[in-house]
Amino acid sequence: MIRQILPAVVAGFLWCCVSSSAQTPFQFPTANHALYEPGRELSFLAPTSPDRPWTTGSFGCVRTDGWQMHEGLDIRSLQHDRHGEPTDPVMAAADGTVMYFSTRAGLSNYGKYVVVRHVIEGVEIYSLYAHLSEIAPGLAVGRNVRAGEVIATMGRTSNTAERIGKERAHVHFELNVLVNDNFNAWFRKNLPGERNDHGPWNGQNLNGLDPRDVFLGERSGKFSVLNFLRSQTELCRVQVRVASFPFLKRYAPLVLKNPLADKNGTAGWEIALNYNAVAFALRPLAETELKSRAKIQLLSVNEAEYRAHPCRKLVTQRTGHWQLTEKGLREVGLLIY
Repeated sequence: MIRQILPAVVAGFLWCCVSSSAQTPFQFPTANHALYEPGRELSFLAPTSPDRPWTTGSFGCVRTDGWQMHEGLDIRSLQHDRHGEPTDPVMAAADGTVMYFSTRAGLSNYGKYVVVRHVIEGVEIYSLYAHLSEIAPGLAVGRNVRAGEVIATMGRTSNTAERIGKERAHVHFELNVLVNDNFNAWFRKNLPGERNDHGPWNGQNLNGLDPRDVFLGERSGKFSVLNFLRSQTELCRVQVRVASFPFLKRYAPLVLKNPLADKNGTAGWEIALNYNAVAFALRPLAETELKSRAKIQLLSVNEAEYRAHPCRKLVTQRTGHWQLTEKGLREVGLLIY
């Protein structure tokens, strides 16, 4: 396939875009495909309780009256043993490499979980499968898996006080970007005394994208993971006075062109974040383009997007002015560490 390279302006940034009609290889992680059947959302997603809507099992600001983030899809079980326990095989959503798995349910609210790395259109996406009862025999870190290969069995494991009931047994499924290779060092510095049992595969280092959008986009026809990432809705834009950080190399297709920085050198970056703190557009800045001496500065906020999706609490408005919250500063700080 010949790809035509065209300059374009996206959300105020100068892109050097790659046109792509590649269809994402992601598939459902279980045999439950009811998402594609109109009106059957409750057959696909497990809500938090029988009296709650199916949306509480979906991605986004869907819990606690819109103020609690849920970073995946809770996909219902279809198969059960004679005791009512889920037995659905959980499958790799795409070709990839096993990066991590935890067999100790008490160490995370994910319970037992698996993380798989996928490279699609030059972009790394990390799928996560949680609340598992068993990891597939022979699964090992570094092992390559194929789309549809069984990697685990669905379960109800978690370390939360309220156990997942049989009636809402599900696999919690995520599609993520990895925030920083230096997560372990960042964690030790910023959260001294706290435990990190999962190294860089701690959920704090994985920022989720909506898998439902991916599945439905794929179903609709032409779909590009790269274009999906690039077209995220901006919550806010920040400026950072840091010349380099690992995300830039890992997600190079999201880096924008700036001839002035190319000519005079990069002294900082202008970064667009979506409401879940996913950095989806990063433009290098020359020293003369930096607006302040601050290491992190909030440049703008999309108020409509904040009103629609406030749950990550990255920004707040005080005395008529927008500013990054402590959580927002922490997210940007991790990104550029």
